[in-house]
Amino acid sequence: PKSECDSLAKTAISISFERKGKRAMKITILCVGKCKEKFMQQAVAEYEKRLGRYVKMQIIEVPDEKTPEGASEKLEMQIKEKEGRRLLDKIRPDDEVIALAIEGEQKTSEQFAVQIDQYGITGKGNVVFVIGGSLGLSEEVLQRADRKLSFSKMTFPHQLMRVILLEQIYRAYRIIKKEPYHK
Repeated sequence: PKSECDSLAKTAISISFERKGKRAMKITILCVGKCKEKFMQQAVAEYEKRLGRYVKMQIIEVPDEKTPEGASEKLEMQIKEKEGRRLLDKIRPDDEVIALAIEGEQKTSEQFAVQIDQYGITGKGNVVFVIGGSLGLSEEVLQRADRKLSFSKMTFPHQLMRVILLEQIYRAYRIIKKEPYHK
């Protein structure tokens, strides 16, 4: 039997909604690696279910590279570049790309909701959030990004970052729709 996370891996995270007179916006979560832990799979599934009342969604996963213990800086850079090429292959030239990176801009949940809403209002067709692997994102992916977004100065496991991002997207839609949410 396939896990919920594996079924997600075969599709691409597309969050779409219609606005009057506007074309549908699509949000893609593009990430490195599979969601392996059962509790992470359950969290992803829970937010998929919650977001289902607002949007249709899918996730694109690209394979990660194994990093040997004590890998040199040069080898780590090669691994990030290989994963980066896989990510870049999934990004179209007209996509609005937001890279999740520690050095990115930090926003409140309300500011994030405004940004998501603005993409819909301005007719941005495709918004792609990119989550790197355990070593982070390659320089090429960071250069391709239109924006860099940080959820904290701390480092989080990349699988957990997927859950955090999904929760914030869910929260953003609750804010946009003026529905109650935990503050």
